[in-house]
Formats: sequence, C-alpha cells, structure tokens
Amino acid sequence: MPKDARKVIGSLEEKGFKRRHGGDVFFHLYVEEHKTPIFTKVSHGEKEIHDRLLGAMARQLRLTRRGLDDLVECPLTHEGFVQHLREGGHIA
Repeated sequence: MPKDARKVIGSLEEKGFKRRHGGDVFFHLYVEEHKTPIFTKVSHGEKEIHDRLLGAMARQLRLTRRGLDDLVECPLTHEGFVQHLREGGHIA
C-alpha cells in the first residue's frame, strides 16, 4: 500500500536521519552525531511512495517491508532501529 511521502520523510527525520539535497533527497542515518553507512533516498517532488520503492527503501535500511512500516508508523523507535542495525552487524 502506498505511503504519503511527507509522512515517510518526517518519520525518517524523527528517527535520526538527516537530509541532503541533490536531484533527489538522500537521507543518512546519524547515531550520536556520527554519520552511518545507512541511507535511503526519496525522489524530489514525490507525493506518494509506492510499494516497489518502499521495498527498495526497506532493503537500503536493512529492514523488512514490515520493519519499514513499523519505522514509519512509529512502533520502531530510533533506539530500536539502531539496536536492530547493531545486532545485524550493519553499524558499530
């Protein structure tokens, strides 16, 4: 099911991602003020993000599609997300 791009972007920013503008908008995860290798992007001007792109974003963020839904809808907190990434060996 598609998601509102503003909601996804707002959730990413609440969870510790900082945006970098270019042609597209890139979001890099910061933990304790340090940039991590975890990032995703949203196309500039995107109003809705469709399932295919949501699946790609989930893979970039080292989540399942359901995990991305939890990140956006807020059951998955910044701390929980960071713990998931550390347990998976994706960040130190």
